[in-house]
Amino acid sequence: MDMVPVVVRSASHVSAYRYLDHRHGTSPRFQVRAKLPFEQQDAKYYQHLEAAVHVVQRACRVCLHVKSSLFSTDANVHQKNDQTPVTVADFGVQALISFELNKLFPSIPLVAEEDSAYLRSRNLAGSVLDAITAIDSPTSKPLTQDDVLEAIDRGGKDAFLFGSEPATYWVLDPIDGTRGFVKAGKALYVVGLALVVEGEIVAGVMGCPNWQEDFSKKSPTELEEVADMLSPSGTIMIAHIGCGTWTKRLNSMPKLPSVWTRCFVDGSNLVQKAHFCIPDSQTWESLPLSSSFNATNNVDDVGDNQVLLLAACCGSLCKYLMVASGRASVFILRAKEKTIIKAWDHAVGMICVHEAGGKITDWSGSEIDLAADQAGRRVIFPFGGVLVTNGCLHHQILEIISHSTTSSL
Repeated sequence: MDMVPVVVRSASHVSAYRYLDHRHGTSPRFQVRAKLPFEQQDAKYYQHLEAAVHVVQRACRVCLHVKSSLFSTDANVHQKNDQTPVTVADFGVQALISFELNKLFPSIPLVAEEDSAYLRSRNLAGSVLDAITAIDSPTSKPLTQDDVLEAIDRGGKDAFLFGSEPATYWVLDPIDGTRGFVKAGKALYVVGLALVVEGEIVAGVMGCPNWQEDFSKKSPTELEEVADMLSPSGTIMIAHIGCGTWTKRLNSMPKLPSVWTRCFVDGSNLVQKAHFCIPDSQTWESLPLSSSFNATNNVDDVGDNQVLLLAACCGSLCKYLMVASGRASVFILRAKEKTIIKAWDHAVGMICVHEAGGKITDWSGSEIDLAADQAGRRVIFPFGGVLVTNGCLHHQILEIISHSTTSSL
């Protein structure tokens, strides 16, 4: 692929490059070396996003540290009351991010997944404190176990009562995909943080420590040029309202300077040519598209009446990351009876996909209402389920869902 670099001048004098793919006529791919890839005067929440990127990067280091010793003892993995796994890293990430955000933006409340009740009942605060301080002490003053517990509870369900008015708050999933995190393999997991202002998601950061670039479409010559990148490097994805979605390597090497690359959703406009991902707990046959298409995991053998189903364990945010980066075309989730859909599993993914050119609605085509849970802003109620697409396919898939639902009545 002939990628011609064109220098793009920036007012802050950071190096910026635009790569034009003349062979395929695809959208320009922008790369920028800077703290953030856009000017502060163009981004109202620049300082919030800059702080969020910094603390999510540190949180990812906590994850990597805990994961490296995860299998040395069973005491590192626990079960919550809802039978979902939780680790010291989940609590450590929430404590670290809560502590840092409260120092910088004390008036903005935090909505997050965990609270300290489990830690207190099992006397685990010391283990969480050790996980944080082993990598990064978040303050010049040494942290205490009480600091950790207080920081975690700042995002807990009883920390803040919102009411019916549009609200400003952070939304955090300390580790989305804990089931993947506790596996010995390379299953994806994500640290996800979003800022909601007056009811609108305005900025977000996702950190995926074991994300690997997709080199399947590169030529042997191109693969040789990026040989140093073949090991999992992790990724940071950011989005700011009106400024697009961008990624950079989480674990940069000396030979590979850290640069931001603009992200766009893929251009698939035919359902049968799209790449799909679905929740790990759901099957293709449980979804309405199964009445029109079969699914296969075999990328080399997709039939005329089939779609390609990508494996993407675990959690929802890694699926949003795949759609926003163009690796997947569609993420579809059914809202199951008696299953609560949490805001932190979707908020940051929603802005990343939207700013990359995609679209997110429920199965009726309505926007996801983050304020439906007026008191806590912790739960969302999408009609039928959540549909995340590259935009081109959205109406087509909504029509298939509607037709399938009508036919089943």
